[in-house]
Amino acid sequence: MSPEDYCQQKTAQSGSSFYYSFLFLPPQRRLAITALYAFCREVDDVVDECSDTMLARTKLVWWRKEVAQMLAGSPTHPVTKALAPHLQAFNIQGEHLQAVIDGMEMDLDQTRYLDYPGLQRYCWHVASVVGIMSASIFGVTNPRTLAYAEKLGLAFQLTNIIRDVGEDARRGRIYLPVNELQAHGVPAADLLNARHSERFEALMQAQVRRAQACYDEAFALLPPEDRRAQRPGLIMAAIYRTVLDEIERDGFHVLEHKISLTPIRKLWLAWKTWVRN
Repeated sequence: MSPEDYCQQKTAQSGSSFYYSFLFLPPQRRLAITALYAFCREVDDVVDECSDTMLARTKLVWWRKEVAQMLAGSPTHPVTKALAPHLQAFNIQGEHLQAVIDGMEMDLDQTRYLDYPGLQRYCWHVASVVGIMSASIFGVTNPRTLAYAEKLGLAFQLTNIIRDVGEDARRGRIYLPVNELQAHGVPAADLLNARHSERFEALMQAQVRRAQACYDEAFALLPPEDRRAQRPGLIMAAIYRTVLDEIERDGFHVLEHKISLTPIRKLWLAWKTWVRN
């Protein structure tokens, strides 16, 4: 299996909505973004699949060294071998790749966030910086596009947090800010024990409003001259905002189950967004 085939398989197997946004890209950009996404999946899987924290830390140290080796021209892993040819062409910075690993380490060190600014710092590492690298691959002529991508990454991560509240709680993680739980009268135990309530619904409604505002702020930053190049991000936004709509329609029952869209609906949203932009 070639490094490119490995990355393609890793991306397709994840079932992520990102896969649908890559389908319409020209070959070189598609190979680059698929390799970047596979890298993010690899380091994220270290945290999600390693029950031994020390082992997870050891693996993340290995990935740090592997990124350094890739930058020096000697990658050894299929993902870094696939990503290496695209670093210069698309201005993918080593410090940004290391920042993603920083975010994974935060998951090992922290399971609660006291307030929204603290959560934003986490989101920058695991999502906003990925948005910046992705936008560079899609094509940037105006620096404002990177600000758009950073804000859009935040919106995506806030959507993930809303969608995955129950799943994260079962892993002992609560990303919703502690002070906002307290303000809405929702104890952490309600999340950990999947206790749905009207107070929880009000809390989640506030989270959805904030995420939707982030999408609007991101779109306002996107320069018209880069809009066509950035269509993959717009596809993702269409899919993720539809997920938010479905969560609201379902009455915010995210503690009990995970809301997702069917592959055919994702493909429809992807095609519709591509042709409209």
